Amino acid sequence: MTPEEFRETAQAIVNEVRRVIVGLDDVIRHVIIALLSGGHVLLEGVPGIGKTMLVRTLSDALQLKFSRIQFTPDLMPADIIGTDILEETEDGHRTFRFQRGPIFANLVLADEINRATPKTQSALLEAMQEQTVTVADRSYRLELPFFVLATQNPIEMEGTYPLPEAQLDRFMFKVNVPFPSADELIEILGRTTRAETPKASPVADGAKLLEMAVLTREVPVASHVEEYAARLVVATHPESDAAPEPIRRYVRYGASPRGAQALLLGAKVSALLDGRHNVAFDDIHSVAKAALRHRLILNFEAQADGIEPDRLIEELLEEIPTLTA
Repeated sequence: MTPEEFRETAQAIVNEVRRVIVGLDDVIRHVIIALLSGGHVLLEGVPGIGKTMLVRTLSDALQLKFSRIQFTPDLMPADIIGTDILEETEDGHRTFRFQRGPIFANLVLADEINRATPKTQSALLEAMQEQTVTVADRSYRLELPFFVLATQNPIEMEGTYPLPEAQLDRFMFKVNVPFPSADELIEILGRTTRAETPKASPVADGAKLLEMAVLTREVPVASHVEEYAARLVVATHPESDAAPEPIRRYVRYGASPRGAQALLLGAKVSALLDGRHNVAFDDIHSVAKAALRHRLILNFEAQADGIEPDRLIEELLEEIPTLTA
């Protein structure tokens, strides 16, 4: 696949999604960047603003096997990954057969993931990292491509279980979904209150996405750009000499090496989407919030002062120079 084919296919996906989804241009771009990098996405926003519809529309445009898991407090790990069931054969013998759960799909929507207990949330960890599922003493390989797009509601905390840091780190991006503007809301009403609602048509499949992911990793990154991404991640740690004062004051733990990987892979896709064959500093900046906001663990003082991770990342980008002296 050539960079030109990559860009054409990505634009076709975006166009189909926009036939259904109103606004959310930045959200759509970041989700597409993560998918073309082979990463998972956590979507956060209040109910009713199109998070689930966005994922469903993507599955239509990408012609992937789609599965939706509605997370609830009584959901068990076996309800997600599957379980062994006892069957009787024709000759009267009994044997166990593995009944696959909804995790065995190409695109998995984990709806309201923070409503499930930590035990059930952890059932996704192996699948997201290794693309395998282990039941009893056997491992089962998930079909590629495999993406998890999870949603959570940031305002209704009753009956929810915050995702542990280890699981948050498995998501390449955390994307905040904003409330629509008045004009966008009028357009949403026009599209959704008619007899026929628009639907995306398939413009790519799993094989095409895997080709695009391969090309993504072949995009060259200059050493000084790679070094900049590393310095950004190191500076998120309050004990680092390079950490700006707000990081030292408000951050308890900084981003992991996966944060640096997310920065570079996301920047590579950003460059290809903009028609360039190499990564620029602006590409790093464009994905920095999505790649780092869920990897900054804030302390109590930050919560008391109402400090959000995005504000700290903005100050980080201002304080850390793109080039060292």
